[in-house]
Parts: sequence; C-alpha cells; structure tokens
Amino acid sequence: MKETLMLKTIVLLTCSNIFMTFAWYGHLKYMNGKPLIFAILVSWGIAFFEYVLQVPANRIGYRYANLAQLKVTQEIITMCVFAAFAYFYMKQPIKVDYILAGFCLVGAAYFIFRSNIPAL
Repeated sequence: MKETLMLKTIVLLTCSNIFMTFAWYGHLKYMNGKPLIFAILVSWGIAFFEYVLQVPANRIGYRYANLAQLKVTQEIITMCVFAAFAYFYMKQPIKVDYILAGFCLVGAAYFIFRSNIPAL
C-alpha cells in the first residue's frame, strides 16, 4: 500500500513539474517578442494544470511521508524534470557542476529518508 501511494505521488509530482517547468521557463524560448502580459497569462494557464496535479500528489504523499520528505522528493523530481527540459527543449548543455549538484540531491534524499531505511 505504501509503495503504491509513493508511486502515485511520484508520478503526479513528475507530471506536475513538467507543467510547472513550462509555465516558469517555456516562454523564454518563443515568447521573447510577445508582450509580458501575454507570457504571464499563458504561464498562469499552464500553471493551473500544475496545481491540478500537485495538490493531490501532496495530499497522497503526506499519508506516508512527513513534510520534509515530501519536499525533498519534490525538489529532486523538479531538478530531474528541469535537467531534461533544459537539455532537450532549451538545448542547454549539461555541465559537470550540474551532475555534482545532482549527487548532492542524492545525499539530501538519503539524509531525509534514512530513518525509514531498515537496518541490515
């Protein structure tokens, strides 16, 4: 049961973060020549779908994880989605520093969840 809730949370947060990333950064690629208000309204429209997925994800996730664990999970998903977005959509190169920062997130996940890891 706990694994199913965790998987649902991760899938919903991943989808939510895809919308969030496009709402926050997608306008930088094609809307630079458009009025700012247009970019804001389009971003708000995209962000609506982010919240439609994010709010249930957090409610489900809070059943098995504490608030800090839920936040770290969300941040790791955000960085993974953002890395894919930056590389594939925005055509930004992946740098060694980005990979090292990813290892720091792995450390954050370990420390925030280590009380849940059974002793060997």
